[in-house]
Amino acid sequence: MTDLLRIANASFGYAGRAVISHVDLAVRAGEFLGIVGPNGGGKTTLFRGLLGLVPPLEGRVDRGGARIGYVPQRETLDPIFPLRVEDVVRMGAYGSLSGLRLLTSEQRRAAEHAMERVGLSAHARAGFAGLSGGQRQRALLARALLGSPNVLLLDEPTSGVDRGAQRRILDLLVELNARDGLAVLLVSHQIPLLREAVREVLWVADGRIQRGSATELLAPERLDRLYAAGAAAEDG
Repeated sequence: MTDLLRIANASFGYAGRAVISHVDLAVRAGEFLGIVGPNGGGKTTLFRGLLGLVPPLEGRVDRGGARIGYVPQRETLDPIFPLRVEDVVRMGAYGSLSGLRLLTSEQRRAAEHAMERVGLSAHARAGFAGLSGGQRQRALLARALLGSPNVLLLDEPTSGVDRGAQRRILDLLVELNARDGLAVLLVSHQIPLLREAVREVLWVADGRIQRGSATELLAPERLDRLYAAGAAAEDG
């Protein structure tokens, strides 16, 4: 199977200083990877490198087969400029438009379909700022889907939402992965949810990546040991 994304012996960082180093990673269609690790370990920098927002300090990043959709942890939109849900979702088509042309009828239908897929058709004309946290995240997922991605990067999409919303978001991701073959890379601190959904995990800590099975890397005793070690290092 062809790799959608491949990173070969790459380092990423800022101002010439590496935050995460010696990254070797291949992502294929249909993979569902959880990304976990302590704060400051390099997860955000890894995502920035995958998105092309941070060029590699060394090594190589090949995105030749990837159409990447990105769902941030949260979206801050000025309430003075009231956007409807459908407006936010349609933003996902702007990358394929040149100049200031209006969306085509096909793109509008695609936006409607994306809202339907995430269960927000009834809220299409509602104000984005008035949605619940879980509904906002589903709207951002619909926006990402409008670009017809084959790779989805999600940064803590279940953070700050209730358990019911967490469940709906996770079920959507599992469906997209299983039915459409999307590769999903999910950063999350919700370990119980990850254990249910992902087959493999990227453990990101101390500027390094370890890849392994979810059963191994998310074992409770291992997590207790690693997080305890991290807390001790911070205290010291």
